[in-house]
Parts: sequence; C-alpha cells; structure tokens
Amino acid sequence: MHVLVTRPLEDATRTAQRLATRGHRALIAPLLEVRSFDGTELALDDVQAILATSGNGIRALARRSPRRDIAVFAVGTRTAAVACAEGFARVLDAEGDAEALAALVQRRLQPHAGSLLHATGADSQDDLHALLERSGFRVRSCVLYEAHPVPFLGSAACEALRDGSLDAVLIFSPRSARLLVERVREAGLADSCGRLIACCISQAAALMLQDLDVGAIRVAERPDQDSLIALLDRPLPAMLQDPAKT
Repeated sequence: MHVLVTRPLEDATRTAQRLATRGHRALIAPLLEVRSFDGTELALDDVQAILATSGNGIRALARRSPRRDIAVFAVGTRTAAVACAEGFARVLDAEGDAEALAALVQRRLQPHAGSLLHATGADSQDDLHALLERSGFRVRSCVLYEAHPVPFLGSAACEALRDGSLDAVLIFSPRSARLLVERVREAGLADSCGRLIACCISQAAALMLQDLDVGAIRVAERPDQDSLIALLDRPLPAMLQDPAKT
C-alpha cells in the first residue's frame, strides 16, 4: 500500500523504514516540526526516574544532560527504543498509554525514593501527573521541546491525494489528525479522501477525523506503531476494492 506518514521528520523516517519491511511504500509529509529548547544542563540529583512519553522528549533530555544512569520509564516500545539508542542504561517499557506507564511506576518505584522527572513537550497533557500524584509521587515537568504545526500539506502529498494514488494515512495523535483535516481542507482536497483508509492510534485520534469523508477509519488495538501498521493488513472494504482485481 501507498501510505501517507505525517509524523515529524525524524520519527517519520523510522516509520517509513518499518513500513518498507512490511511491503508498504511511504510518502512522508510532516504536519509537525519538533524544536528542542536550548538551556543549561538539567539538575537531576533528586530524580529517581525519568518519565518518557515520547521519543522527542527523551531525545531533547539527552541533549541537556550527560547522565545516563537514571532509569527511564517509557510509555511504549518506540519510546523505549529511543531511550536505549540515546545510551540510557536502564529502560523499562510500559507497552501502553499513560495509565500503563503510571501502573508500571507504581509497581517498581517508591514515592519516598525521589522525584520523577517527566521529559515532555509544550502541548503535553497532565493525565500522567494526576495518576502518579494520587499515589504520593512527586512529578516534575520539564518542558524540553515544542511541536510546531507545518503551515501546509506537502506538494507531493497533495498530488497523491489529487490523483488517488494514496491508499492510507497513519495517524499517531489527535493533534495530527486535526491538522490533517485542516491542511486537506485548506488545499481544497477534502473531496479527494474518499478512498483513503485512516489508521488511527487511538479512538481520540479517530474522533478528530469524523468530519472528513474518508473511505474507512480504523483504530489500533494498542497505542503503538506496530499495532497501527498492522491495520494496513486488514482486507479492504468492498467499496474500496478495485473491481479489476476481484
């Protein structure tokens, strides 16, 4: 399948590589641009663990601290892999969402052992903090990057939508879903999405697409990249099948 990938460029490149191993062809058209914040070295002396809810957060933290001895609790497998690639010695994978990450922390750590540092972005939600603070943990947010909207959909993506050569789009967040709808409409291509399968990482992301007329909306069983890509292997809806191939 020909798949639109709208993640920030660094993540999108990795996703494209993963798609290629599954026999799919990616078209990268980022809707967000990640900008890390410069600053002094982070003070981590009182921190017993780092909470990583995105690869962007852990990459930004690694630029601001040479320490790799503090345990990283990652929300999912992709974020855990980024932490390992950045050289952190102990990485634990919650394999899920904020609730799964909070549960892992509660099982493995004690509130009195030190604070938790959440390496996060400017538009992060506070659900994780509330879950942990109810258990007595002290959570300190460290805003290390910001994801800026790209003001237009790339020309290659526009052309592929216009000529109907795209089969699917991967949606990794509610924000990127909302931006996709906005950019498609701004480009005058809202009527060109009728054969597009939108593969969403969560129900919240899928809801953002409800006003866009796509061929089908699918939601991953788990909020991770492999579950999202697995949606591409499902049979096509009858309305999207090529009569010449049936």
